[in-house]
Amino acid sequence: MASKFVHLHCHSEYSLLDGLSKIDKLVAKAKELDMPALAITDHGVMYGAIEFYKTAKKAGIKPLVGMEGYVVSRDHKLKEGKGENYHLLLLAKDYQGYKNLMQLSTIAHIEGFYYRPRFDKQTLARYHQGLICTSACAKGELGQFLIEDNFKAAKETVEWYQQVFGNDYYLEIQRHQNSDYFEVVKDNPKVLTLLQNFDKTEKIWVGGITKLSRELGVKLIATNDAHYINQSDATAQDALVCISTGKNVSDIERLRYVDTPTFYLRPEEEMRQLF
Repeated sequence: MASKFVHLHCHSEYSLLDGLSKIDKLVAKAKELDMPALAITDHGVMYGAIEFYKTAKKAGIKPLVGMEGYVVSRDHKLKEGKGENYHLLLLAKDYQGYKNLMQLSTIAHIEGFYYRPRFDKQTLARYHQGLICTSACAKGELGQFLIEDNFKAAKETVEWYQQVFGNDYYLEIQRHQNSDYFEVVKDNPKVLTLLQNFDKTEKIWVGGITKLSRELGVKLIATNDAHYINQSDATAQDALVCISTGKNVSDIERLRYVDTPTFYLRPEEEMRQLF
């Protein structure tokens, strides 16, 4: 019998003005979907870790405490320009990992905060014990190199993380773009162009990740970058993003989730069909 699918990349309301999911409802949905475990990976913070842990344990679901951090390749104390802030997914596999997550989050806020709470790769290497690391979404360091068509740099990046994390490093893939939505927005050329560009970018990223997995022997994981619980929540989450970015809902040329309402807690059957 196939193993149960588990969501390893989930944002709660503590991913401020980005995640919509209330922790109690998020856990309840995982329970409804008969999932044995669930991860929480808020952007750069661990505000919801204790609430999530207690709620999940009470519901009989294994809580996986994590964080989608922001990592920089240079000294995180440097404050120049807007700077890089690559996404990186970290999950605590034991108590040592949990303590190191707290260390990294604290350092990111006290020393590295510049637009985002950041830590550098040297700091990550220092506090890597007990952590599982994945390459995160297309906004990760690896994803950006692949999208920029710099396969050499992408390969070197994977090798660096392999050296630090060993078998606790995974390559992450997602599939959010869907040509079915092209038909929905066909009468709006600007939105259609945006979706087609996102689709092209996603295919480049996922294709590059898959190639690296085969060449370097790093295992793949499939995630869904859940920012809300149900597909019908996409419009409300889009409003949050507008508040965060200072845009109007009616603006087309902005960061938009609502055109591809796929960032929800997908059931296992849908994930298996996608991959």
